[in-house]
Amino acid sequence: MIRAVFRTAHNFGWEVLGIEESFGGLLQTKKTRLLRPKDVRGILHTGGTILGTSNRGHPFRFPVKTASGISYRDRSDEVVRNFRALKLDGLVVVGGDGTLSIALGLFRKGLPIVGVPKTIDNDLSGTVVTFGFDTAVSVVTEALDRLHTTASSHRRVMVLEVMGRNVGWIALQAGVAGGADVILIPEIPFDIEMVVAKIRERNRRGRAFSIVVAAEGATPVGGMKVFREKAGEGYEGRLGGIGELVAEQIQQRTKQECRALVLGHLQRGGQPTSFDRVLGTRFGSAAVRLAQEGGWGRMVALAPPNIVSVPLEEAVSQLKRVPMSSDLIRAARDLGTSFGESVCEI
Repeated sequence: MIRAVFRTAHNFGWEVLGIEESFGGLLQTKKTRLLRPKDVRGILHTGGTILGTSNRGHPFRFPVKTASGISYRDRSDEVVRNFRALKLDGLVVVGGDGTLSIALGLFRKGLPIVGVPKTIDNDLSGTVVTFGFDTAVSVVTEALDRLHTTASSHRRVMVLEVMGRNVGWIALQAGVAGGADVILIPEIPFDIEMVVAKIRERNRRGRAFSIVVAAEGATPVGGMKVFREKAGEGYEGRLGGIGELVAEQIQQRTKQECRALVLGHLQRGGQPTSFDRVLGTRFGSAAVRLAQEGGWGRMVALAPPNIVSVPLEEAVSQLKRVPMSSDLIRAARDLGTSFGESVCEI
């Protein structure tokens, strides 16, 4: 995406300044660099970002250590001052719900901003898909393909925990693509007895192994999300452990060997898929054209077959959750996939 922004802007005769470490680079103006053609050569097939990133530099709630603990300051005015001191004409902000919510706040303070939807969670409204999502789904699908081999050979139940704090797009799409028998997502609270019932039903049919995919934010009926790291002041906590919990409960009830695996940040790494390379390129060039047209306060978005733009406010107003009317959920159920619902909820 950075390559597409730079090359499009360069062809327009514009200079492009890279802001390092997200908004942190605008709190410390030394964290910027003028990009040159050589900086973007050979990066199309690589993941990550050449400018670095951070989720700890929220300018509207910047953490500051004090004698009594952590307090939070609004440093957004510093960002605005530094932006103007750099004599920038516009800012392309790339990220997910959190990053683009900050971008919206800065736009409201007068900064000329164009947004680009980049998140593996695919949870931004206003676009059919975000770039990074397809790559993450491909990684999870490959992992499921490999787990099928060991699960069937050892007649085990394998539980794969994947990312998805508030939405289950990765678990759903990869679970269907990878032939999972049970898919647990945040949008559908699950009953462990229904999960176990699915596994026992497979065993009765001579299918002595099962594959379960669980989004990290999946919750049991009447239960809470599972956190590996507890929440603190201004910190929601680090999710993790639902896969292990589900595996333990399945093994207790079925007496069948059950293993849990957390795929973790492998979903964020490696080479992007061809789909994401093309989508990132389209988003990048469209963002520069949007800036040229003065379309500030908007985000580029995919509305097949076209790239369009939507107001930033629309993009971050609500998370794009998996709808219960999704044809993919219906298709999965038609094929016998369980989402762990109680009978009365199906």
